Amino acid sequence: MKTAVFMGIIFYSLTILIHLLIIIGIIPFTWVNGGRSESFATQLPISIINTVISIIGGVFTLFVSRNILNKYQRGITSICWFFVVLWSVGFIQQLLGTPFEKMVCSLILILGIISNLRMAIEKRVTI
Repeated sequence: MKTAVFMGIIFYSLTILIHLLIIIGIIPFTWVNGGRSESFATQLPISIINTVISIIGGVFTLFVSRNILNKYQRGITSICWFFVVLWSVGFIQQLLGTPFEKMVCSLILILGIISNLRMAIEKRVTI
């Protein structure tokens, strides 16, 4: 479980970093979103929402790393499976996107899929 959580934290940190680099203009907005954003103003809300989702995912990952009561196990497992599906769909979208998305973002998403999959299927220590 520790490895899965570590991978998850790295995944969410890299995702947040990429979106912050887009927001401050270091990564051109044309490199993300399949190159469909017509302007920075169009891409900005997408990057902000993705940053918020990544922060929520990172906090959730930290929550999963703690010893929890058995009554929360089903809910946590369901949320982990939701993230597996979400990041898997995102991975497919990245493979259909720009070269930056294919070479960088898709690899980061694989890390997110693996970490959430491991958190979903591994047994948790209960108190």
